[in-house]
Amino acid sequence: MTQVLIAAAILGAIGLLGGALLAVVSTLCDKGDNNEKAALVREALPGANCGACGFAGCDAYAEAIANGTAEANLCAPGGKETAEKLSKILGIEVVSEEKVAMVSCNGCSSNVDTRFNYVGIKSCVAAAAVLGGPSACEYGCIGFGDCVSACSFNAISVTDGLAKVDGSLCGGCGSCATVCPKEVIKIVPKLKSAKLLCNNHQKGATAKKVCKTACIGCGLCAKKCENGAITVENFLAQINPTKCNACGKCVDACPQKIISIF
Repeated sequence: MTQVLIAAAILGAIGLLGGALLAVVSTLCDKGDNNEKAALVREALPGANCGACGFAGCDAYAEAIANGTAEANLCAPGGKETAEKLSKILGIEVVSEEKVAMVSCNGCSSNVDTRFNYVGIKSCVAAAAVLGGPSACEYGCIGFGDCVSACSFNAISVTDGLAKVDGSLCGGCGSCATVCPKEVIKIVPKLKSAKLLCNNHQKGATAKKVCKTACIGCGLCAKKCENGAITVENFLAQINPTKCNACGKCVDACPQKIISIF
């Protein structure tokens, strides 16, 4: 009986050892497969390392995709081209919505006065910390270019005290919107649609006093829109680009001439 028990124990130990070895080999194989997949994914990504995907950079995002811990449609700069490449690598359909940054302000130096002469650090964040910034419009672009420094695509410049985005260069990563203390920069779908060049939520008469081209919340644009793409909320027109067909009727109706086809 003792010999039988010893034999059974030996066989059991051999089985456990074999199982452990198989588990190790399987893990190593899976790791190798994931490493190979991560390398292919990394090659497909644009390499901007902008952080729009929520990861530290393209390497970290590629590893997360390969390990199955991240969705493959989070790369805004890559757009459709990257989505198509990832679809082939992963064997699944990856749909990426192209986005672009938009400056919702027309407060250039000729349209907005200054409340005081700011002499501090030439930074929007620093200036905003001093009584909300030197601009007479508390909602407008400060124009010191924090967004320019944050942009990895050289898509932003400051002209006449106002940030401008080159849509053909913008990757839609959102870095510029993140650093803007006035939340003037919005990340929107890359669709042909109307856009409002204002961010002021004050009542019409007050808004117009601080900026010549401010939205006065009259609602004429909303009345002319046949698709229900425009509403007026908190004294400011809001345009839904997914409903807009870029007909231009709101552009013609706006008395302040601050709606344009984007």
